[in-house]
Amino acid sequence: MPDPKRNMRGGEQPSRRARVLRNNAINTERALWQVLRDRQLGWRFRRQFVIAPYIVDFACPEARFVVEADGGQHAEPGDHDRRDAFLEGNGWRVLRFWNNDIVENRDGVARRITEVLGPSSESTPTP
Repeated sequence: MPDPKRNMRGGEQPSRRARVLRNNAINTERALWQVLRDRQLGWRFRRQFVIAPYIVDFACPEARFVVEADGGQHAEPGDHDRRDAFLEGNGWRVLRFWNNDIVENRDGVARRITEVLGPSSESTPTP
């Protein structure tokens, strides 16, 4: 019987890999998480969220919105294009920030995310 913690190709299940990534987040991802966590921008975000076959840095499933912190880990040419095309083709919006922008301009990054997302459905009064 196959190991339930492994995928068909023998690697870790994406959810298990996402847990490892969450526990070993780089400083830039931790800094961005401080902005996104606890609905501070009006939306609920999850970090290292599985959108198979990918694991995105941050996602707001309700708004189908992804935020990626970019640095050396996405260095292969075309990686972003393939990921973004897949995600956008499946109804997700993607916003990317360079790691140095997150560290040096956290307020500007938060403002840009808020501009793109707009108000959450919970913050909009119902008639």
